[in-house]
Amino acid sequence: MKRTLVPLGAADWLALAAAPVFALMALLTSVSGELQILCSSTPASPLAGMTPMYLLMAAFHVPAWLKLFSR
Repeated sequence: MKRTLVPLGAADWLALAAAPVFALMALLTSVSGELQILCSSTPASPLAGMTPMYLLMAAFHVPAWLKLFSR
């Protein structure tokens, strides 16, 4: 079976950029959150805050990569 290459449009590139960007934001938020915990007197839950939200958003944007790899 011959496969044809379909060029990616702007929306495709934006969808592909979302997952890595959200994963990077989760990493940076996690690192900066750990630094803030050192200065804070209140214990923080690992499920509270922006890091889990960014990880969830990255997971929801992974299908764009799966679609690209399945072509």
